[in-house]
Amino acid sequence: MSKPLRVLPSTDPVAALLALGEALENRLAVHICDHEHTNLPDEVGDEVAVLVESSGSTGRPKMFELSADALLASARATEAALGGPGQWLLCLPITYIAGLQVLIRSLLADTQPVLTNTSMPFTAEGFARAASLMKGERRYTSLVPAQLGRLASAAGSDDFVLEQLRRFDAILVGGQAPNPNMVTLLRNLGVNVVVTYGSTETSGGCVYDGVALKGVGIGLLEDGRIAISGPTLANGLKGEWQSNDLGALEPDGKLVVLGRADRVIISGGLKLSLDWVEQWITAHAQVQDVVVLPLDNPKFGQSFVAFVVYKNADVPPINPEHAVQQFGQAASTAVWAAVSKLPMLSNGKPDLEGLKQDFMEFQEQVRRENGKEN
Repeated sequence: MSKPLRVLPSTDPVAALLALGEALENRLAVHICDHEHTNLPDEVGDEVAVLVESSGSTGRPKMFELSADALLASARATEAALGGPGQWLLCLPITYIAGLQVLIRSLLADTQPVLTNTSMPFTAEGFARAASLMKGERRYTSLVPAQLGRLASAAGSDDFVLEQLRRFDAILVGGQAPNPNMVTLLRNLGVNVVVTYGSTETSGGCVYDGVALKGVGIGLLEDGRIAISGPTLANGLKGEWQSNDLGALEPDGKLVVLGRADRVIISGGLKLSLDWVEQWITAHAQVQDVVVLPLDNPKFGQSFVAFVVYKNADVPPINPEHAVQQFGQAASTAVWAAVSKLPMLSNGKPDLEGLKQDFMEFQEQVRRENGKEN
């Protein structure tokens, strides 16, 4: 059995909402994209409701098939975890699972989402204006850390932004780990921030503040990577999704995400997680954002480069000696680069490949200039 695949542009969320309604009734399948595909089929298997691309930081997406059962299981579990159906504010691109799930949860709740133009730069003022249009008894939205950071920066001085943030019953933030200082700041201001963990393969967030959604199972593989099971998995996954993230389970069963397994360097024979380095840097009150990338080092094999966005130019930078005390020899040859902002992909994640390329070009320029001086 097969059914037609309808391809829609990401610029028309209303058409996407209507098509998703049909897809959840198994009448057709939907793929929403912001670029032209030449190799998509006209029809797909009857078990497919949505074809959706992953949203990695490298900019190299993979395509996954999600069933109506998986999508609805995720939406129902979210509804139960948050305390009931509500109205959603769309702030994320519908080309990826987080934005798609905002529409699917709206369909399940039979509420009209407030739609924003996600192709335009995200601003705290624009978010607050859109939020003020919401009339639902319960109100939700889903964001990435970069967006939450802009809201946190504005909330301390803009009463209108803070008022609108407080009106949400829950603000989900996922895609990558948010700055814990930012989350604490907003929670202390009375904003209910819920940190989520999940992926396209799990139909979106499936762990909220460390607690698995109803029906979702959490396990750890022998190498410490996180494994997820349950009814929300993408087609083709046999029993569980084996992530590339390292985790730990607390005594009460809550999941702690430690970082990416492929983000571990070996410096002088010692392993160091770059995600742990990022977490240590973001714990500093003066830091707004950071990305840490591996760096080849002739002495120790590997070190790292830290691209740090400070909250303002007047704050003192992180003392590299403190990093050496924390991380040892890997930090002794690290490069610290203060930048005004991080390059971002359309999904709201840092453009790691772009950062890497920019840094390589900068290194080459320095080598050329040093060659001229010598």
